Amino acid sequence: MAWRELLLVSCLSAAVLLCMLREGTSASVGTRQVAGQEAQEGVEQKIFMQESDASNFLKKRSKRSPKSQEEVNAENRQKLWVDELRKEYHEEQRNEYENFVEEQNDEQEERSREAIEQWREWHYDGLYPPYLYNRHHI
Repeated sequence: MAWRELLLVSCLSAAVLLCMLREGTSASVGTRQVAGQEAQEGVEQKIFMQESDASNFLKKRSKRSPKSQEEVNAENRQKLWVDELRKEYHEEQRNEYENFVEEQNDEQEERSREAIEQWREWHYDGLYPPYLYNRHHI
């Protein structure tokens, strides 16, 4: 019997606690919503401009109007920077390829040298001095 009473009291206390927490969060959400709306209005003012300001901005520079010297200089600096990056990249790729080819050639030369050496040792009959001094023509 005692455990039933204990269970009933704990369920009631949990229900009261949940009701209190729900009321507390609803009040805090309400203040957050108001603060969020105020912040939203501030952001809209920063993003959007008045219609007159927008039309003046668009009239200042149409599609066919010439670029200012600062704009031309900025674009040229950007193009030069991109060209320099592209040049460095291609130079690095070329160096890597040259190193790879050089390693491949060295390995091939080593393999062929070993094969030639083995062939000469196999065919040496002992009658002539070593092949460094008297090479056989094949």
